[in-house]
Amino acid sequence: MTDFAKTASSAVATTGRGTGGPLETGLFVNGAHVAAEAAATFTRLDPSTDLVASVAADGRAADAEYIASVAAANFSSWSTLTGARRAAVLRRAKQLIPQYAERFAQSMTTEVGATAEWVAFNLQIASDVLEATAALAERFGAEGTVPDGTTSQAVRVPAGVCLAIAPWNAPVALGMRAIAFPLAFGNAVIFKASELCPVTHVLIGDLLHEAGLPAGVLNIITNAPEHSAEVVETLIASPAVRRVNFTGSTRVGRIVAGLGAQHLKRCLLELGGKSPFIVLADANIDLAVEAALFGAYLNSGQICMATDRIIVDHAIADDFVAALAIRARGLTAGDPREPGMRVGPLATSSIAARLSALIEDAVGKGAVLRAGGPARGQFMDATIVDGVSPMMRIYSEECFGPLVGVYRVGSAEEAVTIANDCEYGLSSAVFSRDISAARAVAEQLETGICHINSATVADDPAMPFGGMKASGYGRFGGDACFDEFTELRWITTPPDTGAT
Repeated sequence: MTDFAKTASSAVATTGRGTGGPLETGLFVNGAHVAAEAAATFTRLDPSTDLVASVAADGRAADAEYIASVAAANFSSWSTLTGARRAAVLRRAKQLIPQYAERFAQSMTTEVGATAEWVAFNLQIASDVLEATAALAERFGAEGTVPDGTTSQAVRVPAGVCLAIAPWNAPVALGMRAIAFPLAFGNAVIFKASELCPVTHVLIGDLLHEAGLPAGVLNIITNAPEHSAEVVETLIASPAVRRVNFTGSTRVGRIVAGLGAQHLKRCLLELGGKSPFIVLADANIDLAVEAALFGAYLNSGQICMATDRIIVDHAIADDFVAALAIRARGLTAGDPREPGMRVGPLATSSIAARLSALIEDAVGKGAVLRAGGPARGQFMDATIVDGVSPMMRIYSEECFGPLVGVYRVGSAEEAVTIANDCEYGLSSAVFSRDISAARAVAEQLETGICHINSATVADDPAMPFGGMKASGYGRFGGDACFDEFTELRWITTPPDTGAT
C-alpha cells in the first residue's frame, strides 16, 4: 500500500458522520478566504448521509468581475519569473501534498462520497501533475527566450489569465491539472470550483499558496448551482480572460465552447466518454477481468474514461462474463467510511435515477442482468448488463456510474465497428495475447487514448490527454500544453549594422 493509500484509508475511516459541523470555505482571493459580495452562502449535502457536508460562499457576477481584475493585476509578477522559480513553487506544492492528505480525504469523503482508494488515486495523480508541470516550467523558461543575434524568431509567451473549470468527480486530480498546467507557463488562473465540492477545490488554493505561489496569481470562485451560468458567462466575457480549460459533461462543454466562440476565447475541452473495452478471442481472461473491474467500478464508475462498454468475442464471452460477474457481485455499495468499502455513493440522486432508468430500459428490451441492479437511494452496486443491442438506451448514452454493458461480437472487425459507433471518443482498451493484432485494432479506434492489455482508466501527465468527436478537443499533458497555454509570436530585429 502506498503512503497516500495508507493516509487516505486512515483519514476516510475516521471522518465523522456530521460530527463537528460542516466544512466551510469562502472565495479564495489574493491568497485569503473572503466572503462573497452579497455574503450569501450555499450548502452541499453528504451523498452518503444527507447531512450538510459543507457551506461555501455563493459567488455572483460581481465577484467574478472582481476576481478577474485581481488575476489580471497579478499576472505580470508571475509571468516574469524564471521558469526555474515557477518550477520550485510547483515542486514545493508536491512536497506539501502528504501534509494535506487528511484534509483532502475528509473533504472528498463528505462532499462527494470518495472511498479511500479514490482519495489515494487523486493525491497520486495530483503529485504527478505537479512534477510534470514543474518540468514544463523549466523547459519553457529556457525555450521562450529569443537568442542574441537572431533576426527572425518565433517565441512563446504566457497567454495571460486562464479560466479553469474542473468537475467534482476527481476533484484533486482534475482540479490540480486545470490549475497547474497554465501556471507552469506563467499564466494567472481563475478557478471556478465545482458546486459539489467547493471545500475540496479551495483547499488546492490553500496548498499552492503555502507552497509559495504569490497572492492573486490563483483565485478561486465558488457558487451555488443556480448561479453557475451567471459566473461562467461573466468570466468568459471578461476582457482579462484569454484562455479557458473545461473538464466536464459534453452538454455543458458545448455551452462553454459557444461562449468561447462568441468572445473569441480559445478553449480546451475534455468532455464525456463511453470507453470501449475490447476483449479479443485470444485474450488473457483473468487479466481482462481485473482491468475491467478497475476501469468500470473505481469511484463508482464516475470517471470520464471509465469502462462503459465491454465488447467481447463470442468465443470467450461466456467465460469472461461469468468471471467478471462473480467478482462484481462482491462489490456492494456503501458508506465510504466503512473499512474496505470500494464502491461509494453516487454523487447525486439524479445520477441514480438515470442509471436505474438505463437498466430498466435495457432489461425490458431483452438484456440480462448479470450482477447488481437499480440504485438503492444514492447507492448502486457494481452492475453488469449483458446482451446490449442498438435499440437500448445504454448502447449510446454515457453511463457515468457503476454500470457496464456487454456487447458480444464475432470478430475484431465487428468489435471496431461497434466501438466507433458512438458519439464519444475519449479512452479505450484492447486485450489480446497478440500485441500486433491488438495494435492493429487500437489504430482503428476513434479515441484520443487507447491502452493495450490495460484498463481504460489511466493517467500520465507527461502524455497528451484528451478526446475526439463529442469527447472534446485540445490536450492536457506534455508538450501539447505549450500550444494550449501560451501564445506564439514572431519577433524580428535588424541585423547589426554597426549603427550607434
